[in-house]
Amino acid sequence: MTWQMLMEMTVKGFLAELASKSPAPGGGSVSALAGSLAAALVAMVARLTGTEGDNEGMRGIQGQAGDLMEKLNRHVDEDTAAFSLVMQAYRLPKQTEAEKEQRAAAIQEALKGAANHPLMVAEECLQVLVLCMEVVAIGNPNALSDAGVASLMAYSGITGAMFNVAINLEGIKDPVFAQQAKAERDRIMSEASHLYAGIQTLVQKKLIYMVEW
Repeated sequence: MTWQMLMEMTVKGFLAELASKSPAPGGGSVSALAGSLAAALVAMVARLTGTEGDNEGMRGIQGQAGDLMEKLNRHVDEDTAAFSLVMQAYRLPKQTEAEKEQRAAAIQEALKGAANHPLMVAEECLQVLVLCMEVVAIGNPNALSDAGVASLMAYSGITGAMFNVAINLEGIKDPVFAQQAKAERDRIMSEASHLYAGIQTLVQKKLIYMVEW
């Protein structure tokens, strides 16, 4: 099993690998997959809405969702690759002072990559969440529950990715990098939280038969 094979596996195979004692794939890959699933649902709702008439806007949403789905699919594998680079860096020799310096530099570089990657995942999941609002607001009412589930998955992808940002930032010694990453994290989470709250309010208003939470 290699990380390149993840998205080629069956669902059962992926779940078995995820449940194994191997540290990767892990939460980062699952976060990207959550975003990809959300994008797929958005594409479905947009497609179902488009069948109701000539809806250029929905065709545009369908295309955007498809593009985001493909990007997030790649991130499922790429997150595991980024984690593997961190593990490789920690395994470098550290007998001499030169080796220690090279190892420390490699670790820092790998940790930065492992922090940057989930930031990209979170940003793309945020773009999916924006599309969720559109299909909730004007999509086929018969697929409203699907659009709502899409928003749940997109928001889960964002928050999950941020857990991975945080855990990698703990080991990064570059204060400028850390500050920039935290600022980007805060921006994405602020936008996502407000948007997600709005989506949930709208879904609940539209689903008139929904029981109280």
